[in-house]
Amino acid sequence: MDEVMSQEAEFEISETETTNSSLDVSARKKALLLGRQLGLVSDDNYKGANASIIERTQHRQQRLLNQYQLNLETVYKLALSYTSSDVTGVDLDPDWSHQFFQMAEQIHNRKMQDLWARILASEIASPGNFSLRSLALLQQLTHREAQILEKALGMSVRVNKENRLKLISGYRISGGLGRLFRKSPATSLALSQFGLPYSNILTLVDAGILHRSEFETGLLNRKEPITLTMMDQQIHLRPKSEHLLFSYYRFTPIGDELSQLIQPKFDLEYLRSLKAQFSQDFVIS
Repeated sequence: MDEVMSQEAEFEISETETTNSSLDVSARKKALLLGRQLGLVSDDNYKGANASIIERTQHRQQRLLNQYQLNLETVYKLALSYTSSDVTGVDLDPDWSHQFFQMAEQIHNRKMQDLWARILASEIASPGNFSLRSLALLQQLTHREAQILEKALGMSVRVNKENRLKLISGYRISGGLGRLFRKSPATSLALSQFGLPYSNILTLVDAGILHRSEFETGLLNRKEPITLTMMDQQIHLRPKSEHLLFSYYRFTPIGDELSQLIQPKFDLEYLRSLKAQFSQDFVIS
């Protein structure tokens, strides 16, 4: 502890040095910056080097409580911006709101705070869309995982009139003469070329957002056209044979709930690639 306290002056120097270039500092200086969170560094009238362990504990806890309050206020103010005076609101379930605020106070990233604000606004207008289980998962979701989810949603489609999204990974020909003249019966979409490598798929699986196994549709009816809806874009496919089926990743129920919060970007290049690869076995319009 004496060694840490003796480094207080070094910390104060490093903090001044990093004001304008916080990304270009040594790991040691970054580590020293953490001392403020632990109550080891002087702050206004507080002198960490002279404080007892009880005083350091109280100082750290007070800083933490202040940050939690700031986090909640940020979520609340953002939620207000998403609520409408033209929509009838409802009283939140007391247990749900209690759990919500306990978890939301620990969300520090601004973009993640925005997601929590959208949930709160949504529940006030139409309760029951987001379960406590989903909130618990969302609390553990990192900003990077949220970005991966955003990418996956931007490549997902709704098939015909289905409500649930599918992340189509390719298709397979299950029989017929056409299969005899192919090296492989499966045609896979190169999702990694569009920023979604398999490692990112596994990240979403581990986060409980995607099911672990790939799924397949039943055999597609050659006489029935298929509509794929990707955000505000639609493509229409008609199978050229009776032996085709899609392979896809399916979102878990929690993943479906979280998908309501994310506003993905439309990936035109991915859509073009899908059309090009599917054109061998589907008539596309």
